[in-house]
Amino acid sequence: MLIRKFYTARKQIALFLLCMVGAQQLGAWGFLGHKTINRQAVYALPQPLFGFYKSHIDFMTEHAVDPDQRRYTDTAEACRHYIDLERYEKALPIDTLPKFWKLAVEKYSADTLFAYGIVPYHVQTMLYRLTEAFKNKDVDRILQLSADIGHYVADAHVPLHTSLNYDGQLTQQNGIHALWETRIPEISLKNYELTVPIAHYLDSPNDSLWHCIETSHSHLPAVLKNEKQLSLNWGEDQKYELTTDNKGKTKKQVKEAFALAYESSLNHMVEDRMRTAITSVSSYWYTAWMLAGQPDITGL
Repeated sequence: MLIRKFYTARKQIALFLLCMVGAQQLGAWGFLGHKTINRQAVYALPQPLFGFYKSHIDFMTEHAVDPDQRRYTDTAEACRHYIDLERYEKALPIDTLPKFWKLAVEKYSADTLFAYGIVPYHVQTMLYRLTEAFKNKDVDRILQLSADIGHYVADAHVPLHTSLNYDGQLTQQNGIHALWETRIPEISLKNYELTVPIAHYLDSPNDSLWHCIETSHSHLPAVLKNEKQLSLNWGEDQKYELTTDNKGKTKKQVKEAFALAYESSLNHMVEDRMRTAITSVSSYWYTAWMLAGQPDITGL
């Protein structure tokens, strides 16, 4: 956290250090969540995109987690997954932070932006790259960029990816990140209704992404408050348990009963954010194709 607060070193060194710190924020939705979001987004596409993506649905599913895995080799990766709004805004709406990269750099400097996360700006870049890939009918690049942008857009739907208090470390709630986005989906995903409307063209993709981030951030108070109150009511013994995996490794994790109680207190927030993420991901794919001039990809 000190690194992120006092980010003044040269870009290369700072980004490496950021990766070490920011890595704690990665993994939004966990591997299961990200793979599910990309996979379901395929089924929300209209023709001819549906036919193209459906033939590559296994790739879209498996490579949904590539950005998380790249953090170990790419020093610039960590900051692409989040944005710490409290650094810029005391309260919603987001009305002082410029919505475009060049304007934001002029106001705050690139170093500051990298230090506190660039997910909305990176999605803009990814949309441009995906549009160009569609124009060039570059199948490999279309697939890789689609999988990647799906990951970043999904990250923007997680409340804790919009906050300095990304793991409850500022409020003595360490571990809440994994509880919200990984433990709950692992338990409840089988009961979620994830069928969404057909993807739509985004008239202003940038505004759509910033609205998504603002909505995510608006959920943050409940995410933190509800977990804090439940933890006080349940106590450590009722909240945690020791489990042993198939490799014989013992770990401490939140009990299923506590996770379900927490999920219930949030009134289906996790399921709703996942469903909204699926719609957003498919709509970004569709928008890139439309911006590229609706190229014929049926024979690719």
